[in-house]
This record gives sequence, structure tokens and C-alpha cells, in this order.
Amino acid sequence: MLRVAVVGSGPSGCYTAQHLVQQDPEVRVDVLDRLPCPYGLVRYGVAPDHEKIKSLQSGLRTVLEHERVRFLGGVRVGGPGGVPVKVLRGLYHAVVYCVGAATDRRLGIPGEELPGCWSATEFVAWYSAHPDAADAGYLRGVRSAVVIGAGNVAVDVTRMLMRGAAELRPTDMPQAALDTLTASGVEEVRMVARRGPAQARFTTKELRELGTLPGVRVTVDPGDVALDPAAPETLPAVQRRNLEVLRGWAGEPPAESGRHIGLRFFLRPVELLADGDRVGAVRFERTAPDGHGGVTGTGRYEELPAQLVLRSVGYRGVPLEGLPFDEPSGTVPHAAGRVVRDGAASPGEYVAGWFKRGPSGVIGTNRPCAKETVAALLADAPELARADVPADPVPALLAAGIEPVAWDGWLAIERAESELGARLGRRVVKLADWDTLLAVARPAS
Repeated sequence: MLRVAVVGSGPSGCYTAQHLVQQDPEVRVDVLDRLPCPYGLVRYGVAPDHEKIKSLQSGLRTVLEHERVRFLGGVRVGGPGGVPVKVLRGLYHAVVYCVGAATDRRLGIPGEELPGCWSATEFVAWYSAHPDAADAGYLRGVRSAVVIGAGNVAVDVTRMLMRGAAELRPTDMPQAALDTLTASGVEEVRMVARRGPAQARFTTKELRELGTLPGVRVTVDPGDVALDPAAPETLPAVQRRNLEVLRGWAGEPPAESGRHIGLRFFLRPVELLADGDRVGAVRFERTAPDGHGGVTGTGRYEELPAQLVLRSVGYRGVPLEGLPFDEPSGTVPHAAGRVVRDGAASPGEYVAGWFKRGPSGVIGTNRPCAKETVAALLADAPELARADVPADPVPALLAAGIEPVAWDGWLAIERAESELGARLGRRVVKLADWDTLLAVARPAS
């Protein structure tokens, strides 16, 4: 009987476990996660007001409740205090790493280290109650914000900055984040992209949501839309619909009052400017289409005031101690999901999800990615099964000082979050710090 560890309980990890138990009637799968809570970015990356996408947790839950799948939270792999990769490999016939892309890409411009400049990843983690995140004073003294990027995450953080209390209270956002957001003095958010409207990566549904926010006006510079050379009939459907929405906003007469979202294009950030000891503005170079689908600098500049700058220019994988890592791509070298060491497939080591292919695609893209990796693993199974591994690796983890959070511990966290929501007159309110989560999940420890 094959015993497999899947490291990471987000979509890629759960889909890997699902394919394993569907295709092998005897395999036993332990899904390990550093956090005591499952679901990865579905819990900690999907916007709190996107209930439909968050409902994907129910499908992932079904996988983790399968009779041959076991959730083991609170288990760090690699790094200080974690289970070394080599040790974990000795506890299972095979290990599949599905740890995603844990950090963000940098802008690489002067002033990026100024207080007030953060990654959208950090900001999302804070209002999504990730236990590693804390309120770093994101909104203290902020009147104007600039979000750099033109993808769905950029739209999400822009929307969260403009949401009101009535819209955020029904979500599972932690109370402290809700109070901070709804009491903020943010009056203006500009979402800025270096290329044109036709190259933006957000979906039309997300884009349109910006126009439904109560008391918020959305503007688009008509010149930006006119400058984009793309002919609508030549664009894919999503980009064509995006352009229609943006042109509609560009054609509306400007309103003089209320909070404001401004969508700007053809602006490349070149420097963050200080106001005292923190960021006060962003300097941009105006760009123009280069005739080959990209842009080129024009030598003309403008500055946008901002006491908060959120960069949303992509995720990036980080090395996991004990595994090979390709620095340029931020991924693990692999062949059809088999981890490659020194030019050859490493027996019993596999990778899936963003850690395998980079931060691309949507949640559903992880299904075929996981399927490919599982096919490789099961093809190797006859040889892998020859290894002598413990019937249960948990005693070895306990002996190493690691106390896993079992599924019952996660269910206790769910109950505590429902009870907290009831006390606060809300539905469910996430617990947001390590001590509380672990105290709930391990009441006897």
C-alpha cells in the first residue's frame, strides 16, 4: 500500500490528493500544511466579498474528509523548526510539494523600501486573517492610494479600500481589519498599469464590480483608451469586454464629489517619493505602444500623490530548503511533475501547482497540473512501494517535537469562528493569530 505526503492543502494539494485516491484504490494520503487551517489561497487569498469563489472550499473539504486522506496542519517542512525534506522523504513512499508561490514580485525602483509601500500580497493576507500577517499601519493617515498592477488582485485590493461597513460586515473578515478599513480616510484610489487597457489581465466581472460600489465614482482617462491601438474585433472576448467597460467609463461626465477610483494606463513607475519619513507620491514615466505589443518610455513624467502604495505585479515562488530551485522562474525543476536533481528525476519527489509551473492560470488550472503529476507518481509506484516506511509517520513527527493539528482541530477552529461571528452580530469571523488558532485546535496541549 502506497503512502504519500502532499505538502500544501490549497487547490493544487487537494486536487493531487483527489487524483491519487481516485486512481489508486489503496493509497493513503497525508495532506500536510504549515498552517492549522486548510485551503491555502482559497481561504487566505480570495477576496472576503467573493462568496461564490470562496464556496470552492466545500469541494476541497470533500477531498480532505475522504476516508483515505488525512489532514495534518501545523507541520512546517524545511527551514527552522521544520521537518527536513530528507527526513520527510524517509517517512513516505512519495512526497508531492504543492506549496504555491509565497511571495510577490518587486518593482525594483528607488524608494520601494519607504514605509507605506507594501505588496498587495501582504495587504490581502492581513484582511484575510493570515496568522503571519499583522496590521502594519497600512491605512494610518492615508487619503490617497496607488495600486500598481492590472490584474484581479489589483482590482480586489482597490475594491476593499473603497468598500463600506454595510458591505464588509457580512464577510468573514477579521473584526480588527473590518474596523480599520471602514474607519479609514481613503478618498481616492488610482489603479495604474504600464501597458494599455487591451493588455490588462483582470476579468470583466471583477472590473465591473468597481462600478457598483455605493458612493464611489470610477473614471478612465479618455486619452488612455484612445492611445491603445488594439482593434476590438481582434481581441479575445475577455479583453474586448474589458475595453467596452473602460470606454463606457471614459465617456461619462466627471463627477465632482464622493470617493473616487481612477484607472490609469500607459504609466510606468520609476520612483517612490518620500514625504517626511514615508511615501508621499509615485513618479511615473508616460509610456506609449511600441508597435509590437509592448510599450516604450516617452521621457515624459507625472506624479500621483499616495500615502499608500500597493504593488500587485505578480507572485513568486520561494526556495524550500532541501529542494532544487530555479531562481529565474521561481519554480522547482521537474519533468512531468518529477523533481529533477542534477539532471535526473529524483525518486519519490514530485511537485504540482504554482511551485511546479509558476503563478499562472486560475484555480481550475491546478486540476490538469495535479493530474499530470499523479500520473507520473503512479507510474513510478511499483518501484516506490519497495521502500520500507513507517505505517504511521505521526509518532516520528511527535518525537521531533511537531504536534500536528488533526481534522478535528480544524473543525474546532471553524466552530470558534462561527461563535465569534455570533457574538459580534455577524456570521463567521476569522481568527487571525497563531496563539488563538492553536489554543482552539489543541485545547489539551
